[in-house]
Amino acid sequence: MLVSACLLGQPVRYDGQSKGIISDWLASLGAEGRVLAFCPEVAGGLPTPRPPAERQGEQVRTGNGLDVTAEFDRGAELALALCLREGIRFALLKEGSPSCGSGRIYNGHFEGVSVPGEGKTTALLRRHGILVFSEEQLAALALALV
Repeated sequence: MLVSACLLGQPVRYDGQSKGIISDWLASLGAEGRVLAFCPEVAGGLPTPRPPAERQGEQVRTGNGLDVTAEFDRGAELALALCLREGIRFALLKEGSPSCGSGRIYNGHFEGVSVPGEGKTTALLRRHGILVFSEEQLAALALALV
């Protein structure tokens, strides 16, 4: 299973933080070697920390207008390549992220308002049949893995 690196305690979020290991269940899967940590934004070439970014249609921009779409697209493509190479069929990705959001993302106006939508990586993985869940859907993911 592919897992957002920030959900596994790696400090790769835009603000240089992690979300901590979000559950004992996830930690045990990691200990069994059943998860691969991945941050599409870092893999795509963005530094940590980095300015916050939000989707604006098909583009991704920082609050000061810098277009980082190419880095987000590259990260999504690398995530897909990893999933295809390793036979990964499930992903647990960080909700709200312009890369990883699976049900909602921020509205692109840097107002702290979320709207229905998905991040670049989630969209690409789903188009290739990979089931994507957020950290808010751990129970559903656990059932899907059975």
